[in-house]
Amino acid sequence: MRLWDVVRGQDLGGQSFVVVAGDLRLVAHRLADFIYEKLTGEKGVFSTRIVYVTKNGQSYNLWVADADGENAQSALASTEPIISPSWSPSGNQIAYVSFESRKPVIYVHDVASGKRRLIANFKGSNSAPAWSPDGKTLAATLSRDGGSQLYLMDANGGEPKRLAQSGSIDTEPTFTSDGKTIYFVSDRGGSPQIYRTAVNGGGAERVTFNGTYNISPALSRDGKWLAYISRVSGSFKLHVMDLASGVSTVVSDSIADENPSFSPNSKLIIYATQQQGREALMTTTLDGKIKARLAGQNGDIREPDWGPVQR
Repeated sequence: MRLWDVVRGQDLGGQSFVVVAGDLRLVAHRLADFIYEKLTGEKGVFSTRIVYVTKNGQSYNLWVADADGENAQSALASTEPIISPSWSPSGNQIAYVSFESRKPVIYVHDVASGKRRLIANFKGSNSAPAWSPDGKTLAATLSRDGGSQLYLMDANGGEPKRLAQSGSIDTEPTFTSDGKTIYFVSDRGGSPQIYRTAVNGGGAERVTFNGTYNISPALSRDGKWLAYISRVSGSFKLHVMDLASGVSTVVSDSIADENPSFSPNSKLIIYATQQQGREALMTTTLDGKIKARLAGQNGDIREPDWGPVQR
């Protein structure tokens, strides 16, 4: 492939690959990434991957797929629920919660080998794992000391460290791209709202003020945007907040949105929703003007997470 600027009469470069037939899709996506970056100056995300969960009858599946939803491969099948999949920053591992022990416990799954290791199986519930940007630490919600609270632990396991002392339910942690701050959901104000706190301790600052039910925070890699789900007149809608101004915008016209996740270049958001009574994976631009429905496996589609760029 060569890219030619017709207006300037300039060769913008090219790429060439010799591959087996099974890698043609990956190579096509890498070529698309090359073209996108040359034209926009931004990293492309065509060759990235997503993870999501389906429920079909009494079967649960953890799927790894291309960013367009195609080429889905089952990473785990279980008769017990699988929730909260989260990509590691390297794109080589996925943390998730499994109920196969009849209670929620956290595993880390190696994508290439299919091997996994148990990370958190403490007394009570172990849920909502989130990776630090350097991949060394996991934040999670544990009820080991009574109540659901935020903890930090080594990504290889070990004794967790409690992040804050509160009598409220704190859950759904997510790190900022510099690793210094965690956004999370708490009912400390009487209803679920999004807060942030420093990783090294300190007080929590409330972030969302519109509405009485705001959950599922997701942060863009460039640190400019917060996506979340807000309940509006009984409907669950995707919102995007400009963190500099604090102004939020509704970016979906559906009524059952859940679990937003930003693309690595911060230009798109993937989320799960319902269309014509069926579950669907959707992507949207930050202003909500351009949406696309992705291919997905049959069943109740839940909890997508967009993986990082791999080089």
